[in-house]
Amino acid sequence: MNQDYIVPNNWSIIEEGFEADRVKSSESLFSIGNGAMGQRANFEESYSGKTFQGSYIAGVYYPDKTRVGWWKNGYPEYFAKVLNAPNWIGIDVEINGENIDLANCKTVQNFRRELNMKEGWYNRSFQITMQNGIEVAINVMRFLSLDIDELGAIQYEVTPLNSDAKVTFKPYIDSGIENEDTNWEEQFWETLEIKNQDNQAYIVSRTLKTKFTVSTYMHNAVLVNSTNSNIKPVEVKKDSKKITFTYEIGVTKGQKVALQKFGGYVSSMNHPSDELILASRKVIEKANEIGYNQLLENQKQAWAKIWEMSDITIDGDVKAQQGIRFNIFQLNQTYLGKDSRLNIGPKGFTGEKYGGSTYWDTEAYCIPFYMATKDQNVARSLLEYRYNHLEKAIENAQNNLGFKNGAALYPMVTMNGEECHNEWEITHEEIHRNGAIAFAIFNYYRYTGDYSYIPEKGLEVLIGIARFWHQRATFSTAKNQYVILGVTGPNEYENNVNNNFYTNYIAKWCISYTIEQINKIETEYPLDYSRIIEKVNLSTAEISDMKKVADNMYFPYSEEHGVYLQQDGFLDKELITVANLDKSQRPINQKWSWDRILRSPYIKQADTLQGFYFFEDHFTKEQLEKHFDFYEPFTVHESSLSPCVHSIQAAVLGRMEQAYTFYLRTSRLDLDDYNKEVHEGLHITSMAGTWMSIVEGFGGMRVKDGKLSFEPKIPKEWNAYSFKVNFRNAIVKVEVNHNETNVSVEGNSEIEILVNGIKQNCQAELVMASKK
Repeated sequence: MNQDYIVPNNWSIIEEGFEADRVKSSESLFSIGNGAMGQRANFEESYSGKTFQGSYIAGVYYPDKTRVGWWKNGYPEYFAKVLNAPNWIGIDVEINGENIDLANCKTVQNFRRELNMKEGWYNRSFQITMQNGIEVAINVMRFLSLDIDELGAIQYEVTPLNSDAKVTFKPYIDSGIENEDTNWEEQFWETLEIKNQDNQAYIVSRTLKTKFTVSTYMHNAVLVNSTNSNIKPVEVKKDSKKITFTYEIGVTKGQKVALQKFGGYVSSMNHPSDELILASRKVIEKANEIGYNQLLENQKQAWAKIWEMSDITIDGDVKAQQGIRFNIFQLNQTYLGKDSRLNIGPKGFTGEKYGGSTYWDTEAYCIPFYMATKDQNVARSLLEYRYNHLEKAIENAQNNLGFKNGAALYPMVTMNGEECHNEWEITHEEIHRNGAIAFAIFNYYRYTGDYSYIPEKGLEVLIGIARFWHQRATFSTAKNQYVILGVTGPNEYENNVNNNFYTNYIAKWCISYTIEQINKIETEYPLDYSRIIEKVNLSTAEISDMKKVADNMYFPYSEEHGVYLQQDGFLDKELITVANLDKSQRPINQKWSWDRILRSPYIKQADTLQGFYFFEDHFTKEQLEKHFDFYEPFTVHESSLSPCVHSIQAAVLGRMEQAYTFYLRTSRLDLDDYNKEVHEGLHITSMAGTWMSIVEGFGGMRVKDGKLSFEPKIPKEWNAYSFKVNFRNAIVKVEVNHNETNVSVEGNSEIEILVNGIKQNCQAELVMASKK
């Protein structure tokens, strides 16, 4: 834990007191989104202190030319930047001619902000004494509509406290923004048009290169004592990239005046480029027709519907409860499954680091969450996203790496199917991402029972991936087995290693699973089989050669320690555990040179243990325990993807104290800033791992022989917990306390469920209780 200022609360993220050095962190933590757009929690009014301004539109990106000191063949031409969009939230506020700026006020008192996760709104309030002596109370409410996902709303209230005052609101929209992470300090947007009419304004801008066109709009109304005053702007100021309205109003002491601002984005992803202003007007008309108060009420109802299915309750531990709800809330703010063109970026709408919108995190961590908390079609859309990019994956393997015959290497980072990650050791070596994509296909069928995806689309993906592994493996005459050389496993603190256990194991599994599906489809779906085999030109000889690789894959193993080695040279390192590492050296990725990290035994995240997580039923509990005890002491957990896997495995081993500690770390990773980087944005995709640490870890949820199974455990710090999962269209609720587990099914469904290995029929209104 590196920060501890978020007030514990079951349903809200709360900050009390203004501290300038917390602003950038809070801008991340209080971010809001609605699946189509989002923004950091920047102040609406001017702020001259340190800030990271950020607003983002789902799917809109810029291909920033790769910048490296030494170009290597196969480097992606560009790094896809999550694009900082034009600013629509800005409202400069003057009191008697003096601009409000929290960095320059005489005093700031009663500063409080709240992100209400239950209802989906962000509020900020404070009292200030300005340099001119005026005391003012400010209250600001903001939300991004779930029902109208091109709409955001702000209500900015000002109350003079010690004298009458002239309040001036200067709402604006501004397309002259820049990304914090540009490679070449280039402008990413060009402004095409600025228009205004009455209280409305529009800026039409277009991204360079990718040619996304966006209308950023605003509509303003000034309210006095909660009633629209219908006043017009006294001035409209335009320059080449910005338009500002000025509203002036005299306010008596104690009287409340407010600016109500609707704004947002309408883009060419959803509308013709030449009709964006018209589309913006329609959004404004709809918002005005509904009204701010009803829009807020609708927002609360929309979030209530989401929480009805996705909530996890924890009784007796407020910080744990706050942590899991924060994770679930941010996942739903980032991706709701409404648009199959979109995916789950690692920072969501909270920052620019990493770029791209799709990593292996989606398949390894996020799909289980969306399968269980939404309709299975949402998860299927995420699988289809990869199918739609299959040709690009084949081109990537062929053009960048020299593979042939339809071998597919999916990108480590992508926006449109093309690889766009510009670190060579990641782009070329972290090939295990292929395995996660194949595993997601298997996992989707295992959980939903929907096999149709595999003959329709999935088998083509599997064949492309299996061909890649077949060609990537090398036969070692010395070992008389197949090896995979020069890779980076999930543990990115080892680059260019040979025979990473996780990579080799998932490669073997991918080939074997693909062959299994080929045989199944040949027997049960002959028309699909004929179509696919002809399309991909797959021969029995090639299948036989692939099988040889899978059946003879090499795995490094230590007889002395009785464990599979993370890679061939792991035991050559100086094996000093994390417990003996000076805390002042943490996190090592911010303290050490990369050379020192690579020579160290320290593991960024679950690597060998990631294989034990995916393929739990391939190993005994005794094997898991031995590997956990060997590797966890060397793991620094400096990847957000690490603590959740360790929490799940500690729970399997009955080590509840460890499981609970890892749970707190994954659930409060950003809230408590464990890795000292929350100011850069949140770790969205790993938040799905937090959900898994409860449902799969403490709840022990598995699918065994097509049946839902639970082996619940409960931390001593909790009195009880509960969650729901949508399993094959049956809504199953699990409630666990220290005495028993209760499982019930909503609606008319009846399914057979295992609890601690005992089969039970479970149906609506019938609750089964399993004693501890």
